[in-house]
Amino acid sequence: MPAGIAVTGLGLVTPAGIGVAENWERLLSGRSCATHDEALRGLPVDFSARVPDFDTEALLGGFSSWQHERFVQLALAASRMAVEDAGWGTGTWDGTRVGVVLGNSLGGAATLEEQYDVLREAGPARVSPLTITKYMPNMLAGYIAIDCHATGPSLVVGTACASGATAVGVARDLLRSGACDIVLAGASESALTPTVMAGLTKMGALSRHREAPEYAGRPFDAERDGFVAAEGAAVLVLERAEDAQARGATVRALVQGFGAASDAHHATAPEPEGRGIEQALRLALDDADVSPGDVDHVNAHGTSTPMNDVIEGRMIGRVLGPRPAVTSTKGVTGHALAAAGALEAAYTVLAVQHGTVPPTANLKNQDPEIELDVVCGEPRRTRIEAAVSTSLGFGGHNAALVLTPA
Repeated sequence: MPAGIAVTGLGLVTPAGIGVAENWERLLSGRSCATHDEALRGLPVDFSARVPDFDTEALLGGFSSWQHERFVQLALAASRMAVEDAGWGTGTWDGTRVGVVLGNSLGGAATLEEQYDVLREAGPARVSPLTITKYMPNMLAGYIAIDCHATGPSLVVGTACASGATAVGVARDLLRSGACDIVLAGASESALTPTVMAGLTKMGALSRHREAPEYAGRPFDAERDGFVAAEGAAVLVLERAEDAQARGATVRALVQGFGAASDAHHATAPEPEGRGIEQALRLALDDADVSPGDVDHVNAHGTSTPMNDVIEGRMIGRVLGPRPAVTSTKGVTGHALAAAGALEAAYTVLAVQHGTVPPTANLKNQDPEIELDVVCGEPRRTRIEAAVSTSLGFGGHNAALVLTPA
């Protein structure tokens, strides 16, 4: 097996809580974070999963948070947590050897909606000079680099809902190549605006369970009807394993393999046989030198949409067989769009570290077409020697990660 890339720090700001401990406790409880959303009142889908109790002053201190859109604020908080968790301080590293690779798709969508209203109602003179920098997705990595004095590569990956997993893979490559010694990798998304939500509703992507949103997201269930849109950020501090060992760092898990592939099929629908995500998964397994039969756990993309879950479920069974313990943590957190793969990479790290697979929330009647061992009801304690996290995105983007114990 090739030398892995060490995960030495995690930072999580999600609907499941702020920080690793709150997130892990909520995942193990199997309780959904979806609630009615006052900002979406009057829309056909008026619920979402937002980050609770996000206090910018307490979490970001003197940082000029008013200059930054919420997707940047969430990532700033997560990155600071991750750096602290890794035992680094920004004054203790060589910034020229530190990179930032983060995923995002929709940027500051709220700013665009807000400033469009300003333009229409008050004219161009009243449009904020911060409109562009608050909207631009690339500012996500830019502001994190500024905050932690990282002058190595600063990149934003935009592969829709595969962005977070892809960012971790790109960061892994920067470390393997020697371009960086440390990389902050992950993703952030916060785009629960009326226009975005109306668009997702018209696409048929969202669940319509308005009467009980806490039961709306139900991955792999026979009665699933769409996902719960969410926001969130996750940042992982990655280093070469030998460097982490040399400085005495605690290694949570190893990123052992990465694969990416494209469906080249349709703008939003997965390839019917799941060939793109299968290709990505097989590439990741080969990269990690892990046999399909040795995979113990899968954190699946599992969106709770009728099409995704059955296509992905069949693919997992075809490649890995029925043995791995499968979960979709989106049942708890909702679908954080570009940030989803980063959240799930972090959750897979925790599953490997603790030897525990969180349950899939709201799974009562597993779709008979999905012949997998999907964990539901209670967490499952099990030894995990190899775990997989899969991500699929609009545009036919697919990414897979393989993680192993430290």
